[in-house]
Amino acid sequence: QVQLVESGGGLVQPGGSLRLSCVASGSIFSIDAMAWYRQAPDKQRELVAGITSGGSTNYADSVKGRFTISRDNTRNLVYLQMNSLKPEDAAVYYCKLRGRRRIGGPRYDYWGQGTQVTVSS
Repeated sequence: QVQLVESGGGLVQPGGSLRLSCVASGSIFSIDAMAWYRQAPDKQRELVAGITSGGSTNYADSVKGRFTISRDNTRNLVYLQMNSLKPEDAAVYYCKLRGRRRIGGPRYDYWGQGTQVTVSS
């Protein structure tokens, strides 16, 4: 079993910053990539940022230049630094891990339970 636990969400004013964290635990042999998604009310879940085991990153156009994803491979942690937050960034943010539970095993996607980010004055 693999568990992901996000933290760091909350209420922030427009222009403010938050740092989200996600820690993975359980039976993980290897992690290929980790990512942050978000879902606002009545909208589809969308990719915010992703990072591979080698450190390559990708971002949604809407957050480029404002958000930064990083990871600590030794502790199975991934972070999302969010700066210059806008009301449209408000959503539940989910952490996703893609990895294997054993050598040569299939890749699976695992999700956290989400953390709420509210941007409002």
